[in-house]
Amino acid sequence: MTTSISETLEAAIRDQARALGFDACGLASVEAPWPASARLAEFVAEGRHGDMAWMETTAERRAHPRTMWPEARSAVVLGVNYGPDADPLAALARTDRAAISVYAQGDDYHALIKKRLKALARWLAAEAGCAVKVFVDTAPLMEKPLAQAAGIGWQGKHTNLVSRAFGSWLFLGAILTDAALRPDPPETDHCGACRACLDVCPTNAFPAPYQLDARRCISYLTIEHAGPIPVEFRAALGARVYGCDDCLAVCPWNKFARVSREAALHAREALREPPLAELAGLDEGAFRALFAKSPVKRIGRDRFVRNVLYAIGNSGDAALAEVARARLDDESEVVRDAAQWAVERLSPPPWPRSAVP
Repeated sequence: MTTSISETLEAAIRDQARALGFDACGLASVEAPWPASARLAEFVAEGRHGDMAWMETTAERRAHPRTMWPEARSAVVLGVNYGPDADPLAALARTDRAAISVYAQGDDYHALIKKRLKALARWLAAEAGCAVKVFVDTAPLMEKPLAQAAGIGWQGKHTNLVSRAFGSWLFLGAILTDAALRPDPPETDHCGACRACLDVCPTNAFPAPYQLDARRCISYLTIEHAGPIPVEFRAALGARVYGCDDCLAVCPWNKFARVSREAALHAREALREPPLAELAGLDEGAFRALFAKSPVKRIGRDRFVRNVLYAIGNSGDAALAEVARARLDDESEVVRDAAQWAVERLSPPPWPRSAVP
């Protein structure tokens, strides 16, 4: 059987992606209808995006991959494994320590992936004489449904991507091209009757399977939400000070996951369950130094210390009340509010002001 030029190119793309350090590579057509746009429209219409106004303002651009580039015909979808070396749920047992989402314990993945995407795109343009555009998740391209179309994984009941090879732990990026590449078979849903990810959520953020209400999601609340976190969710935060991995970590498909081979994505020791007492004392300079090259830096010192104080309030450790009390005169209003809440939670009655749950 004669191998076509297209088949040779597609095999070369996979080889080149592997050589550049990508762990997964799939090809998809972007000329077909895009059902994901209807789900996004419903999500936004119901207000489930919360304060993330950019999801509404970019909804039209997310409606189809070709909306941003009408000449696009195919997508090369890439994944980098960031599998942790320990169970993220185990960190929640140490209430005097902070739980930081796995993806944020190492270096910011955006820079690492974008550099490799650009290298692969340059190679593809030179090899095939085609036009290319590179996308990481800072651009309005819906990578998860694209990854499913490319056979890399499927969107589970928690709406995140699940891979049979890497479990929950894949960073995604994509290259759009005007070349007509032969698409891989799309991945099918392998969740079955399992609802572990839905049941583990501390804030009941899933109204139904395959639906997320970001306004109740701990990752949204600790990262995207700028003001005081609603009182009804504060106790459920536990020790989570940046993001939440519960629905990812509990997935049974993680039995096939493996530890990331990327040293830059491994947890820094300073961010592996750091003491809450130390984090609460961070000023702007210390915060920026601790989280240099980390995605945590994006939310700023005030929002981060706010989260730390909620975790202190949830610790049940009366010794940490003094740590929280030291932040009662902080320059940031959101920090002062969180400090007051923490003090009230850890102090015996009568509390200094009206009780909070």
